[in-house]
Amino acid sequence: MRVAMPMQLDHINVYAVRDGDGWAVIDCGLAINGTKEEWELLLAGPMGGAPVTRVICTHMHPDHIGLAGWLCERFKAPLAMTRLEYVMARMLLADTGQAAPESGADFYRAAGWDEAQIARYRKEFGRFGMAVSPLPSSYQRIREGDRLNIGGREWRVVIGEGHSPEHACLWRQDDGVVLGGDQILPRISSNVSVWPTEADADPLGDWLNSLERMKSVFPDDVLILPSHGEVFKGVQTRLDALIRGHQVALKRLARSLKEPKRAVDVFPALFARPVGDGVRGMATGEAVAHLNYMLLQGTAVRERDADGVDWWRSTTEGEEAA
Repeated sequence: MRVAMPMQLDHINVYAVRDGDGWAVIDCGLAINGTKEEWELLLAGPMGGAPVTRVICTHMHPDHIGLAGWLCERFKAPLAMTRLEYVMARMLLADTGQAAPESGADFYRAAGWDEAQIARYRKEFGRFGMAVSPLPSSYQRIREGDRLNIGGREWRVVIGEGHSPEHACLWRQDDGVVLGGDQILPRISSNVSVWPTEADADPLGDWLNSLERMKSVFPDDVLILPSHGEVFKGVQTRLDALIRGHQVALKRLARSLKEPKRAVDVFPALFARPVGDGVRGMATGEAVAHLNYMLLQGTAVRERDADGVDWWRSTTEGEEAA
């Protein structure tokens, strides 16, 4: 089932799996005007008025978890997700309406943002809760390797990292159906970002390791039901393409760093389109993710100047970067 979103990525696919006399819902859409109305139509239409028995969220991004609390409250249904995703969501909800921390301003200043852009960050900080309904105060933890019984059929939990800290895919092995969330998308690559809360993180390393591991987990004939785009087969080819895309980007990035640059200066090496204010945060996070990866791989060095700005320089000319 497809739920609309008011942005360039204009939809999320949400799923309902028959679970006894009701439905287990996987992912929920944003808690914004119009989405509840879409759910009312889904509940009365394709779902036949049957209740929601549980809500499972692949990860804590607002388009996936936004209406989880509303659905759980309405149907007195439990919420199931991984621990890191639940805790991170609760943390971000606690930030709603709070002042931006100075560490966040320092992070974006180090990346090359000007003071006007930092002022916008301060103004927009803490808006997670504007698209996420209050979460239940308790949840059911799922983890790597768990076997969930949904409607008498078994789904294996497969965890990925990088796009989100502990993203859960669900694999029904008896017929090869995979609810892939944002971990394996058919056409776009999920955002992999560093955020101010962990400025030295290596989410790109986590992402690439997860994709490599999934190559050894999923047979090529599984049917991937993604969170965005159409269902598809050929997961091995797609995983290879996702890995290769970052390898190529790292080589371009290494070549662009022959002279020292800030994170904001490397956008053209990573993104085909100009980066506007609406996506500057994600673009910066993704740029820093690639730069941190190069730093940890020994293919780049970082120096901070007297103004707190980080300047990055390649130690290679792109041939070795991978």
